Amino acid sequence: MPRWKELPSGLPERERQLLVQLRRLKDRSGFGLAALSAKTSYSRSSWERYLNGKQPVPRGAVEELARVCGTDPTPLLVLHEVAHEAVTERPPAAKEEPARSAEALPPQGAPEPPPPDDEPAPAPVPFRRLVPLRYALAGVGLAVAAGFGGGLLLAPDGEDAAAPAVQAYGPGRTYDCAAQRKDGLAHAGHSLTTDALIDINGNGRDVVEAQCLLRRHGFDPGVVDGLYGPASKEAVRKFQATRQLVEDGIVGPDTWAELRR
Repeated sequence: MPRWKELPSGLPERERQLLVQLRRLKDRSGFGLAALSAKTSYSRSSWERYLNGKQPVPRGAVEELARVCGTDPTPLLVLHEVAHEAVTERPPAAKEEPARSAEALPPQGAPEPPPPDDEPAPAPVPFRRLVPLRYALAGVGLAVAAGFGGGLLLAPDGEDAAAPAVQAYGPGRTYDCAAQRKDGLAHAGHSLTTDALIDINGNGRDVVEAQCLLRRHGFDPGVVDGLYGPASKEAVRKFQATRQLVEDGIVGPDTWAELRR
């Protein structure tokens, strides 16, 4: 799997979570940027700018990516609307009046003539909803339950009803780590993923699970709070070094396979 560039530090959190989901969807599809360009109406360079946070992702690109990857676009469209919910049309700039010549200026001390009262008041600018209401209502439950956690809207493959129970995630908390095994794999009770992509500033129950599993293997990620900060990334680097993995500090399928042992 190619290594993603780190997203810009000033990127709003909600837009960051949208890009995490889109990156994961692309990785699962196996398509490269050139393949996405061939299968969608957006160029390779456009996809590179969108997925690396250099330019906002258009709604149409979100829909087309979901279509070519064979997934329901509704949760992604909800994230897209939340990330761009304040978008409104910018009113036209006021026209500048031409400067009056000295001859046209009123005598010094004379009152200015009142402005004309027959100009119509500007019409209110309507709010443009980016996602139809039926999409927003259908997906709002998913978005709230996920808490915009990295990797929650696209469920990992292979989950079943007999899998260990998964605890809910909420930001601003710390978590206990359970010790469970299912089908020979280790679990900590927070996520069942085996392929979620986690990098710096990621958050969510996948991060909690990774932090717990790191502790289980004897690597201290710091506070188990679901926030993937420098301490967690350094613990992952050290863990990867002991498993002869690429020491990039990014949790991906290969690192998950070792964490689940």
